[in-house]
Amino acid sequence: MSSHTSSRNPLTGFTHRRRRGAELFLLLISLAVGIGAHAAVGLGVEGTVPTDIIGYGGWLAGLCFLCHIVIRIFAPYADPVLLPIVAALNGLGLAMIRRIDLANLEENPDANTFASTQLIWMTIGVALFVGVLVVLRDHRRLQAFTYTSGLAAIGLLLLPLVPGLGTEINGARIWINLGPFSFQPGEIAKVCLVVFFAGYLVLHRDALALAGRRFLGIDFPRGRDLGPILAMWLISLGVLVFQRDLGSSLLFFGLFLVMLYVATERPGWLVVGATLFAAGAYAGFLAFDHVQTRVNTWLDPFNPDYNGYQIVQAMFGMAWGGLVGRGLGRGDPTLIPVPESDFIVAAMGEELGLTGVMAIILLYGLIVERGLRTALVCRDAFGKLVATGLAVTFAIQVFVVVGGVTKLIPLTGLTTPFMSYGGSSLVANWAIVALLLRISDQARRPLPDLTGPAEGETTQVVRM
Repeated sequence: MSSHTSSRNPLTGFTHRRRRGAELFLLLISLAVGIGAHAAVGLGVEGTVPTDIIGYGGWLAGLCFLCHIVIRIFAPYADPVLLPIVAALNGLGLAMIRRIDLANLEENPDANTFASTQLIWMTIGVALFVGVLVVLRDHRRLQAFTYTSGLAAIGLLLLPLVPGLGTEINGARIWINLGPFSFQPGEIAKVCLVVFFAGYLVLHRDALALAGRRFLGIDFPRGRDLGPILAMWLISLGVLVFQRDLGSSLLFFGLFLVMLYVATERPGWLVVGATLFAAGAYAGFLAFDHVQTRVNTWLDPFNPDYNGYQIVQAMFGMAWGGLVGRGLGRGDPTLIPVPESDFIVAAMGEELGLTGVMAIILLYGLIVERGLRTALVCRDAFGKLVATGLAVTFAIQVFVVVGGVTKLIPLTGLTTPFMSYGGSSLVANWAIVALLLRISDQARRPLPDLTGPAEGETTQVVRM
């Protein structure tokens, strides 16, 4: 590619770097982490490198290199850091799930295994990732589907309530049966909600930004403008009441509240939202037994009257791991119920220690930072809000999951992105990363030079 530099406009001399070479280098490091963790699990459990290391490593590397090639062709100016981070987290998650499988097989040779299924789900997620980048060449086209996305989100949230289609797992009715598989439509619904919120707020942010009464130095919104936030509050309560899903309820309302604040820049919305959240949380605690159980278990997990065995075992496991962990394959994460899903962070803490957990949280923080950076440099309001919403989705979900496992907040049941076992979550998160890369490519892409060099001026070619 070449760009023109002219003395008439110094901005045309700026060289936009694609940084695909940096992405490839970081991706190789990420693959070394994921495949190395798989080898370490085999050495720790069986004392030898797994026999499937070549097939597994080749499959994982092939998927990641496919993503890199697609980005290089269809989104050459996209953020170079996101894909390597996602590859590292996904590889670590697969290694830990494999480690849990081996422990379960030692206790019961007929036990179910999850690592191979998770790798298949990763393949489907990568296929969706490729499809998003190839088909969606401009994220701004999604704005035309604002209300369609909202209706789709509502439909997806209602699917688990359909008799014969929805099923209840671990007390939450958030799953639907698709033949031999189960799927969580709420994971796709959160992407549709981000698109709907962004499109709606772009159209109505001027009205929502109008100030009403001023109290304690804060401009509160007008009463007539409270309709959207009240509607989202009621929808979140509906998810809590009918699906018994505390985590998704918190995620959806928190996502809308943050996007509303970003769109209007009015802190009064945060005060109103926090008040509604506190009122809803208190009403939920008084009205629903499962919310009371979560809160009581959080406050006193060692009380035999509460079902706090899972959180207690997670705390013991992380305490045993200490600062640097027992080592992959050297702990005993199967003492924690369902460690491959909700409590995979606790399993990581036992075998990788506090240092490993902090490194994982740092990787999630980098995803959020790159998403917000993309929002800052994006040239259109719709893209800014979509990138912000997708980044905030990761931030809220990781905070809720890690906070629940470490007993900072009550357990909510969300999965850890890219690491926990679960096909719907993994597929949806790969699609979210593809959207972030599409927006970052559009934001970092150089503007076309519509003027050209002036008559008599020379043109300098800068290779990129």
